[in-house]
Amino acid sequence: MYDAFDYAKQKWEKSHEVPDFKVRDLVLVSTLNFNNIKGPKELKDSYLGPFVIVALHGANAVQVKCSGELENKHPAFPVSLIKPYQPADK
Repeated sequence: MYDAFDYAKQKWEKSHEVPDFKVRDLVLVSTLNFNNIKGPKELKDSYLGPFVIVALHGANAVQVKCSGELENKHPAFPVSLIKPYQPADK
């Protein structure tokens, strides 16, 4: 019984890394729950950004400086909807 528990715990920890965000990091915000973005749902971007992190709210939420299409949104987002921005290499 404990072997199955340990195995499941190891698998979960392997795929669920705690994000390490800092203030002034650039991040992308998921558009998964956004209903007011113009255009067909199939054609909208999966992520918007990059945005700058202004504050951290514990380990589970970040506050970003909103601009563009996110100006009317609340600036705090859970880390599950945030991913680090990686600029394209030129």
